Amino acid sequence: MSGSIYGTLFRIATWGESHGKGVGVTIDGCPAGLPLSEADIQKDLDKRKPGRSPFATPRKEADEVEILSGVFEGKTTGTPISLIVYNNNQRPYDYDEISKIYRPGHTDYTYDQKYGFRDYRGSGRSSGRETTARVAAGAVAKKILEALGVNVMAYTASIGPVEIDRSQFDASEIWRNFLSMPDKTAVGPAEAYLTQLKEEGNSSGGSIECVVTGLPAGIGEPVFDKLDANLAKGLMSIGAVKAVEIGAGIAVSEKTGVENNDFYRYDDAGQLYKETNYAGGIVGGISDGFDLFLKVHVKPTPSIHAPQRAVNKMGENIEVQIEGRHDPVVVPRAVIVVEAMTALTLVDLLLINMSGQMTHVLKVYNKQ
Repeated sequence: MSGSIYGTLFRIATWGESHGKGVGVTIDGCPAGLPLSEADIQKDLDKRKPGRSPFATPRKEADEVEILSGVFEGKTTGTPISLIVYNNNQRPYDYDEISKIYRPGHTDYTYDQKYGFRDYRGSGRSSGRETTARVAAGAVAKKILEALGVNVMAYTASIGPVEIDRSQFDASEIWRNFLSMPDKTAVGPAEAYLTQLKEEGNSSGGSIECVVTGLPAGIGEPVFDKLDANLAKGLMSIGAVKAVEIGAGIAVSEKTGVENNDFYRYDDAGQLYKETNYAGGIVGGISDGFDLFLKVHVKPTPSIHAPQRAVNKMGENIEVQIEGRHDPVVVPRAVIVVEAMTALTLVDLLLINMSGQMTHVLKVYNKQ
């Protein structure tokens, strides 16, 4: 299977299956000298791990990370960093009955068509459990960004029809509630909506927003490796994500040029600012130094207990009720995954940008 490697200079390769021995990631290209411990990574994994809310899968996994290589005496060595998280609560027998069924919304049919074989235990590589490795790698990327004064903050913007009220935005609320919402007035209605769906054996989608502050101008390449193009690829590679918006997103199709352009101005101190940020911090594929704004749309969990029409490998039309342990909504657990993929993309482009000007090269080699 190809396609498990992401990045150019800061590269990650994830591995492992939902019900295999574990999942993990190898990071290549991390600079030496970065302070890094398992605790730095664990705090992000704890935000993604299952079983921490009534709206997440009841599968119990500690998701404790172990650093196997690339760190010595508390700092990165510049060699590949290998991280592993063991699967301790496997129940592959939950999936025996569906080994010959093509479930709606799953990769069962497409994997069979591509490989002629599939790991039906919790969807194998296509399981959301693969994102554990991304979050672990993303925690390392966020440490690099932190050293540069760049902050990545994602949060749940909506659950089904329930949206946050931006006038009630409180960043400190994001990790205080089960749904990772920055508006505590929206949490109650969202929980009530999910409770009803859960009782019906149904599931919900939602949206996640991500804001990046402190990113310098000039990051991104002007043609195929545009900052927005790479972010879209990274975020769309998250299995549940079906759409990505940057800045005003799809609303730009309804605007005129006068309405959509962000007008530049200088303030009294001579500092450049923009009257609006419809571009979301990216112009021509390159960061403009203002806040980066992203929004992703997440589909409802396909594994639901409600009866669904399906087919099996014997060519029969059947009805299926999926058993096992599944999230009625994946949005809250995907928030930290969005942060991870955003951070991984930014670090890679930041490292690439170091060769963008001769003055940068001269500084690195003390020739200026």
